[in-house]
Amino acid sequence: MLKIKLPHQIEQMKAAGAVSKAALRRAGDLAKPGISTIEIDQAVESLIRSRGGVPTFKGYGGFPASICSSVNEQIVHGIPSPATTLKDGDIVSIDTGATFGGWVGDNAWTFYVGNVSDDVKGLCECARDCLEAAIKEAIPGNRLGDVGAAVQELAEANGYGVVRDYVGHGVGRVMHEDPEVPNYGKRGRGVRLQIGMVIAIEPMITMGTYETKVLNNGWTVVTADGKPAAHYENTVAITKEGPVVLTQDELGPWCPMQGGEKAEP
Repeated sequence: MLKIKLPHQIEQMKAAGAVSKAALRRAGDLAKPGISTIEIDQAVESLIRSRGGVPTFKGYGGFPASICSSVNEQIVHGIPSPATTLKDGDIVSIDTGATFGGWVGDNAWTFYVGNVSDDVKGLCECARDCLEAAIKEAIPGNRLGDVGAAVQELAEANGYGVVRDYVGHGVGRVMHEDPEVPNYGKRGRGVRLQIGMVIAIEPMITMGTYETKVLNNGWTVVTADGKPAAHYENTVAITKEGPVVLTQDELGPWCPMQGGEKAEP
């Protein structure tokens, strides 16, 4: 069932979004060669709690950590570990969620670790642009097919795969609400976007096949062909003025990116 938020509730959600964005920026600052993903997780949890929030992911469905940290061919739901140390040339997709004031903020970014190949940078830049294109479609009267088509059209035009098995979602008092928000589809199809809807738009783009598999830990999703993947996400409100990104702080909605990447789309 769709849960429509009132204007004052959307304003309240901005506070949760700001905590989650700050957590994501902290993760990005730490994503350098030699650090373990568990160290990033611990730093993010500390930041969220210091700001009066709770890490939304920790314990969610049994997930053991405060962030998802997905390296290279891992698409989503990577589990932080002291055994996973980032290396020069890696990419790492960090997903952070914070619950604050009874609302959830959910966002993700793929960060460069040291010197990343041009091919992989191209994948990340396209995935980031897919997120921007999808957000522009999040206006009253459009449909979810318009949002998904924006991602699919741009990604496939550049030769990349679009993951089908995992999608975006509604966000509110809990992390996952209706509706599902696919990153593929046909324009003019699907649920009509209404003022007061809040959705997480999260393109998951791959260098090769869009097919996936889950590792034995029951969580981590990887590309079936072992090629790299990128994941970007913001929580977005549908308003009469247009899309409003709720996961932003004083620096804005877009994470500053490493390795010469643009901070703004």
